[in-house]
Amino acid sequence: MTDNSSPSAVLAAFAANLRYEDIPAPVLRRAEDLLLDCLGSILAGANTRPIQAIERFARAMGPAEGGAEVLVSRRQTSPLFAAMVNAGAAHVVEQDDVHNGSVFHPAAVVFPPALAVAQALGKSGKDLLVASVAGYEVGIRVGEFLGRSHYKIFHTTGTAGTLAAAVTVGRLLDLDADQMLHALGSAGTQAAGLWEFLRDAADSKQLHTAKAAADGITAAYLAREGFTGARHILEGPQGMGAGMSTDANPARLTDRLGERWALAETSFKYHASCRHTHPAADALQLAMREHGLRAADIAEVITHVHQGAIDVLGPVVDPKTVHQSKFSMGTVLALIALKSHAGLAEFDAAPGDAEVAALREKVRMELDAEVDSAYPERWIGKVTVRTTDGRTLHARVDEPKGDPGNTLSRAEIEEKTLRLGVYAQAASEAEVRELIQTIWGLEQQSRVDRLLPAR
Repeated sequence: MTDNSSPSAVLAAFAANLRYEDIPAPVLRRAEDLLLDCLGSILAGANTRPIQAIERFARAMGPAEGGAEVLVSRRQTSPLFAAMVNAGAAHVVEQDDVHNGSVFHPAAVVFPPALAVAQALGKSGKDLLVASVAGYEVGIRVGEFLGRSHYKIFHTTGTAGTLAAAVTVGRLLDLDADQMLHALGSAGTQAAGLWEFLRDAADSKQLHTAKAAADGITAAYLAREGFTGARHILEGPQGMGAGMSTDANPARLTDRLGERWALAETSFKYHASCRHTHPAADALQLAMREHGLRAADIAEVITHVHQGAIDVLGPVVDPKTVHQSKFSMGTVLALIALKSHAGLAEFDAAPGDAEVAALREKVRMELDAEVDSAYPERWIGKVTVRTTDGRTLHARVDEPKGDPGNTLSRAEIEEKTLRLGVYAQAASEAEVRELIQTIWGLEQQSRVDRLLPAR
């Protein structure tokens, strides 16, 4: 018998029983915003070397036809392989969303499996939205449960993301509460993703999201077939909390389910870099604007950061690739100072740029007690700038651009999606504009069809 009072069981029941009518309209609209934002990231990452490698793997291992769309190549295949490729692509250019409190990127592991399975099963736009909300609510709470100690070693988007994907797909498969619990168990035992890849500029981060999506699909479909999983995969004595965290808090798993909508707390990424760099980037922009500074005026920048930023960004001392540069605080702030923007084009030109390298060496991180105590619920940006003429200047940003209190408007989301969608010729402007209208009308669609024309 299932212990219906355990945190894992309560979470599974919530996901299995969530209905469209339960979700407030603003949360549904936010889900559409986040979906469109994610699709832009998928298109922007489509032609990168790691994603082309995953796509070649999917072609070799997966069916040559099927009901799910690979946005990267415009072909059709099974949901598992379509979601794998699209989820990998969603996480490449560092423009996908983030939930501050869980330090988790939900879109990359929720929307690709949601889209693939909804297309394959002929589900409606409303079905896709409900499943996606379920994935966000569960994945975010799992990330919060695992805590700061988990994130120091594990990439939460790969670990919590596997469960988020399983719940998303389980909802589209109409799993009951007991089946959903088994899906969580099978997802949790597959959950993985380690930060060590950053030291080598390896491609693993894309594998984390690709596998989270695929493994989540596997877990949900197996549960539908009667395959069982651990019933206490999260809070059990040999579960994820015990094995992957020293500060796991089971109360976070069921925190105000159905009342607090964690999806609405999710932030958009304005800069094309690791989110840990964004607060400092915004603060430096503010300091330069307020004091009329140019890059040549900067002698030193001290960024006052939380420990998580040091843990993730600290190993990147000499970035060699575009992707690694996005995890270099010095590179990001150098681009802000030199170019006033840290976008895709700026990062493409950063490796080998002598000016960027010189300014990068003038940036250092310092642990700040206030910033660290506020994290991860709040990501405060504080910088101290020492100028070549001897001044010491300070700037602070309490809500970085993209946070819920400083969010992107629909017009800004459309502009971002257009910019990302046409990047590297993954799609035409006309195709992206049509895609935007499709997503704004998703709720009215009786069947989720392909989003882009075949090539």
